[in-house]
Amino acid sequence: MQEESLSLLRNCMVEEQLIPRGISDERVLASFRKVPRHLFVSPEHIDSAYNDHPLPIGNGQTISQPYMVALMTERLELKGGEKILEIGAGSGYQAAIIAEIASSVYTVERIELLAKKCESTLKQVGYKNVDVVTGDGTLGYKTASPYDGIIVTCGAPGVPSSLIEQLKVGGRLVIPVGSQFSQVLTVIRKKDGTVETSQICGCVFVPLIGKDGWKR
Repeated sequence: MQEESLSLLRNCMVEEQLIPRGISDERVLASFRKVPRHLFVSPEHIDSAYNDHPLPIGNGQTISQPYMVALMTERLELKGGEKILEIGAGSGYQAAIIAEIASSVYTVERIELLAKKCESTLKQVGYKNVDVVTGDGTLGYKTASPYDGIIVTCGAPGVPSSLIEQLKVGGRLVIPVGSQFSQVLTVIRKKDGTVETSQICGCVFVPLIGKDGWKR
């Protein structure tokens, strides 16, 4: 498929899937128009890269539906220049979207094969402000903390305490919370000595596996 056609599909994705559903942050919309989603999916799914649904990326993981990626990114309320932690690197697409706005992104992936592939893809596309870490995402990544925002792209049974601890006061944590089969997208704002929680919508993500998540 020619780059001109792929660019058209990206714009259609924004105009037909994101804007009509209420995604309005111009920074987020610009990221979706720029990031080549087709390079973050498996070769056999390139023709479906800009469709309105998630796609398998191997090892039981998925690249999320474009709208859900946009919604979660928008809820981080990025202004530019932030340091962000992502839990669940997957294909690297969500990290790339965020990296277009934030100054640095740390993304943690527990599956080593996926982490290596993710890192390779991000380098290929040209992202130098994303660091891919292999490890237990439920523990966050203390080395680079605290973070202006944290985004979790897996369904959690609860909110891991490590993530709250690694979030700056005034920062936001976006995380799906619920059962292994359905969750509620939740936004947590860290305030001085307390947290404020709001629920956005129902969603379905692969389970967050680790010490403070679901067991294998």
